[in-house]
Amino acid sequence: MHLTRFTDYSVRVLLYLATKGEERSTISEIAETFHISRNHLMKIVQDLNQKGYLKAMRGKNGGLLLDRSPESINLGEVVRATEQEMALVECFRDDNACVITPFCRLQPILAEALDAFLGVLDGYTLADLLDGRSAELAKLMKIPAVNI
Repeated sequence: MHLTRFTDYSVRVLLYLATKGEERSTISEIAETFHISRNHLMKIVQDLNQKGYLKAMRGKNGGLLLDRSPESINLGEVVRATEQEMALVECFRDDNACVITPFCRLQPILAEALDAFLGVLDGYTLADLLDGRSAELAKLMKIPAVNI
């Protein structure tokens, strides 16, 4: 399975905000940290805001903060919420035209594998990504130690 950049960047944004804690972040600083297009990041932040993972506040004292605790943000949930399509192969799709589908065993095997993949992610939260690594992550993301 290959996760899209949208999902990858969504997890990075959440991890950045969790590492930064209660101090507000900006799209620009996150974009600079991860070398991500600011325009692309704006779409990701808007999506995460709409889905209740973060809150985006406008104005002079605006910025981004997590809207939920890191312990309540499940990684499997984030992947399901940010991936547009989970169809691993054609026979997963509504417009399946594969002629061997009626007798092929690949689809149920891949469905089982996808369930296992998501099941593993369901066992972890954003807090697990931080567990004992906040200081090191903050250094790598150039977040001053004062803020964590």
